[in-house]
Amino acid sequence: MAEIIQKDGTWTFDGDTVRIVPGSDKGVSLLRRTLGEVAVPLAALAGISFEAGKKAGRLRLRLRDGADPLMQITGGKLEDGSDPYQLSVANDRSGVAEYFVDEVRNALLLDQVAAGPADHYLLPGPALPITIGAGDGTVTFDGERIRLEWNWKTEESKSAGGARTIALADVDAVEWLPAAGLENGYLRFRVAKATATPPAKYDPHAVELWGFRKDPLMALVAAAVVARMPHPRATPADIPALPAVPAAPAADGADHDALLRRLRELGELHGAGILTDEEFATAKQAVLKRL
Repeated sequence: MAEIIQKDGTWTFDGDTVRIVPGSDKGVSLLRRTLGEVAVPLAALAGISFEAGKKAGRLRLRLRDGADPLMQITGGKLEDGSDPYQLSVANDRSGVAEYFVDEVRNALLLDQVAAGPADHYLLPGPALPITIGAGDGTVTFDGERIRLEWNWKTEESKSAGGARTIALADVDAVEWLPAAGLENGYLRFRVAKATATPPAKYDPHAVELWGFRKDPLMALVAAAVVARMPHPRATPADIPALPAVPAAPAADGADHDALLRRLRELGELHGAGILTDEEFATAKQAVLKRL
């Protein structure tokens, strides 16, 4: 087993998993402490490196694209201090860091782990339920529903509608963008039936972020939701099959109801981006012919 212990945290590798435990030092980011321990399977890794520095070096894990919902939703926009896959290493421990790198690289070679994109999430994302307050609201996600509640800083036209609850099945996409310079950030849940997308300041499906200390935590909510949505590279074969449509015309009310349910299910799959426009149109036409 390879292990390196630093103020930032402790990394261990047992040949199959890199286990990352954040440190208790006050300098460790709030996001990393809130996320807690992360177990990264070897299959999720694309590489590892150690970069020496004047005062300290940096150990970095590189994950396969699409393997981790947190990296998927943040798209490289997390600050280094909030990135759970980086570890600051004191210069007197650089030899240990280099040994750690060699052990992981050797395992990747022996197991012939592919470095290309993953077609499903190999990490589970943040634990549920999760509640984060930042910017102009608080978001809670229990695995099935997203609830947005507003605070005194929320624009009146947005808070006047009260708290908003969104079913996971109604979410078409999740967007997270950190504040940068004079531009505010946001966490937005795009709903398929929404007719317009106003600025986050006025959007009842979004939390506006101003660049304060707790803002990065909203990325954890985003990752928790994304982890339970269809993977961007999921193929039709990965999607659970729906009940087959009867081959013969509907004979009674029960069959008619089943076909209507089928239409609703197809609409939900299309709204979630699982079915393309062409696939949806073809499947819908096949159902309509039997009504």
